[in-house]
Amino acid sequence: MSPIIQSASQELIKPYQSNITVPNWMISSMERVMQFYVDKNLRLDTISTDRMPKPVEGKKYMLYAHIPFCHTLCSFCTFHRFLFREDKAREYFVALRKEMQMAKDLGYEFESMYIGGGTTTVLEDELARTIEHAKNLFPGIKEVSCESDPQHLANPEFKQLKGLVDRMSIGVQSFDDGILKMTDRLDKFGSGQQTFDRIMAAKELFPIINVDLIFGFRGQTDEIIQSDLEMASKLDPRQITTYPLMITHQTRKSVKNQLAAPHGDMVNQYRQILNRLTGQYTQLSAWAFGKTNDEGFDEYVIDYDEYLGVGSGSFSFLNDTLYVNTFSLKKYQQRIAEGRMAVEQQKKYQLKEVMQYRFLLGMFSGRLSRKYFRDTFNVNLDTALFKEMASMKAMGALKNDPINPDELIVTDNGKMLGLLMMKEFYSGMDNVRAQLRQPLAEADM
Repeated sequence: MSPIIQSASQELIKPYQSNITVPNWMISSMERVMQFYVDKNLRLDTISTDRMPKPVEGKKYMLYAHIPFCHTLCSFCTFHRFLFREDKAREYFVALRKEMQMAKDLGYEFESMYIGGGTTTVLEDELARTIEHAKNLFPGIKEVSCESDPQHLANPEFKQLKGLVDRMSIGVQSFDDGILKMTDRLDKFGSGQQTFDRIMAAKELFPIINVDLIFGFRGQTDEIIQSDLEMASKLDPRQITTYPLMITHQTRKSVKNQLAAPHGDMVNQYRQILNRLTGQYTQLSAWAFGKTNDEGFDEYVIDYDEYLGVGSGSFSFLNDTLYVNTFSLKKYQQRIAEGRMAVEQQKKYQLKEVMQYRFLLGMFSGRLSRKYFRDTFNVNLDTALFKEMASMKAMGALKNDPINPDELIVTDNGKMLGLLMMKEFYSGMDNVRAQLRQPLAEADM
């Protein structure tokens, strides 16, 4: 990359140089602190329930739908998924549409819909039918986001989603064939060049294409990171997301040792990502980059305090309460057939815990706001979360906005720590999923 960039206005602009100065010992300490809070707050002391609450007037909601099927299972993935069987999958989509109707009957309306998996596009015709159903039930849905793996882009049936999906996120992980082989993705999804060509051909189908990359793999050198970023930039997608590899307590030790890079490599790789993408893209969160600063992205919890999940293994957060749907496909079908939603458990959070959660999301998104805490919780952020604010300022992660005292500036140190905290939070959620899946037997499929 040239040390000088010539802009359209012929001005000479120096490339971005990230200023991450937080030492490794401090990062390790923050990681341990986050693990403590995640283990404490995501402990499965939930109580049983069989119903969702009704919506609260004046609140805005997002609809999440989970598709728990994949043609192949990646060794490093701990999301809720099963090997694809067409008969089971078609039955599941029918039940999913019925559960959406139940949410409608409760009085819910939604502004946005996110479809995750698994592989959401295992049956494009069923997915298209489900999106159409959701839009008919909830005409307030303004955008639909969806995920897919690179292989499905080549299916002729994929074109059925044109006009239905506004944002398609493609799980590339890496364009490097060595990394793809190490993660068992080369034979499953094709080479990096094949993936590149498929994404290029699919760009015309959707207003927003997002390219998902992962850093933190063992053997992923600076040159590989640079090449991945260059390949992604050549595609010129509306969004690029650069996830850190998330290794959970439930992941096999052999996989951890084979896949994960040493902990100290993460800072240097993240610095490289910031330097390469800042300027070409606007940073939407610690690991998401977009062409504009008002685009929806994978972490829908940033834009929506409350969301309702449908489908096996989905989560909802409503009225400061976490609701968990059954992870058993058999129980899911039974509950829907009986006219009941799939929710089985709930956990109520206290005000301090909810504020800490929103603080985490504010750090991660770079949108930490005193006004938000005052309007939402009727508290002074600096005193209500004194320890959290003091520690972040001491580490150079936050500083006051000199223009707007209600806002805080998340520095490059803060972005690094926000990424680390969100990584630990998602790893904790993955542990919850793994624990809920552990009792499942063959009959639950």
